[in-house]
Amino acid sequence: MDLEFRTARRADVPVIVAMITEDPVTASRPSSAVEPDYYVAFEAVDADPRNELIVVESDGEIVGTMQLTYIPGLSRRGGERAQIEAVRVAVPLRGRGIGTAMLRWAVERARERGCALVQLTSDKARTEAHRFYGALGFTASHEGFKLLL
Repeated sequence: MDLEFRTARRADVPVIVAMITEDPVTASRPSSAVEPDYYVAFEAVDADPRNELIVVESDGEIVGTMQLTYIPGLSRRGGERAQIEAVRVAVPLRGRGIGTAMLRWAVERARERGCALVQLTSDKARTEAHRFYGALGFTASHEGFKLLL
């Protein structure tokens, strides 16, 4: 399967949101977001040079999405880190190597940018995702904490 990676466009928002919200873990979260909220969020991400909302296409159809955020900091000798968020592959196409290609692409993108490390978080309920990330060389080195506002 030939994959093309590109920056998301405003017209891609409905497809991206559908991929995010069809996920069982995401669907179980309370949401007050309405459609205009997604477009406001898209505009903020798109305008921020430290963020990239990426879509993956095959034969002109969006088959995956993820967001990369580049975080400057003083740790790791001032090395920037790349945060990978909201990784999704279209449900009917899972298990075909798209996710692997996406993560490898993201790691290479971070390497080209000079990042010191790549990090991601994954809901504790996503045990299959944890195995997937581990197989790609990611280690569960930290315990994460969140506080909903």
